[in-house]
Amino acid sequence: MIVSRLKSGNRQMRRLFVLIFLNVAYSTAELFVGLFSGRIGLVSDAFHLTFGCGLLSFSLFAMAASQKNPDRAYTYGYKRLSVLAAFTNALFLLFMSFSLAVEALHAFIQDESEHKHYLIISAVTNLLVNLIGVWFFRNYARINLVYRKAEDMNHHSVCLHVLADSIRSTGLILASWLLGLGVKNAEVLCLGLVSVLVFMLVTPLFKTTGGVLLQMAPPSIPSSALLKCWRQVSSREDIAEVSQARFWELVPGHVVGSISLQMKDGMDDRSTLQYVHGLYHDLGVQDLTVQVY
Repeated sequence: MIVSRLKSGNRQMRRLFVLIFLNVAYSTAELFVGLFSGRIGLVSDAFHLTFGCGLLSFSLFAMAASQKNPDRAYTYGYKRLSVLAAFTNALFLLFMSFSLAVEALHAFIQDESEHKHYLIISAVTNLLVNLIGVWFFRNYARINLVYRKAEDMNHHSVCLHVLADSIRSTGLILASWLLGLGVKNAEVLCLGLVSVLVFMLVTPLFKTTGGVLLQMAPPSIPSSALLKCWRQVSSREDIAEVSQARFWELVPGHVVGSISLQMKDGMDDRSTLQYVHGLYHDLGVQDLTVQVY
């Protein structure tokens, strides 16, 4: 499936595939160098990159699978895979931010003179690879981005992933350089700063994707507008009660809703259904289910 999508001319998928290939090649080389030289730091960094490649591969899979048409099992289609991939990337980056904060605390507690300096060559190489990814997805290099479709979330998460890794590599290079100059607590300052930057970078994406997956009320439609529509429907003479009005975003740009109406005895519900569907469609609700009883 992924191969066929790559051949179909999807530029972002081809770019992400190249980025994954470069990261896998670099992490494999780093792993072998670390094993043969006995440097645990290189081995640890190689596993970190390998885990990151797995998340990027999931993003690539989501780009391909989300284009499939709806079927009997998934009647809304597979577009939410892009949201799930973006949420997974955001969760990984939050974990990376937390681990960097713990590493900074560990460097502060222990004697820094006994701590090994970071290898600049490894960090610089990793930075160059990640900068290629930042260039590939430069159109999404923003913290707060307006998502018009599910693919935007996935592409933004890939950009933030490589951007956060770039910041991490820059922090390691800066820490190694300052340690070489004899600056005290340089590692603590650099790792702490990188941790804060990554956290601030990824938090908006984490909140937005989490809100979509938890079926939060659509941010694209003001709650006051939904309340106004509810009042307009309730005020109709042929409706006795309106209940269970629920609205959420299936994916960015696709709002789904459901509402229950209790009709008065002897009233024809056809004109009411047409009115309710038109009212909410004009508000931006693409799919509305109306239950009449």
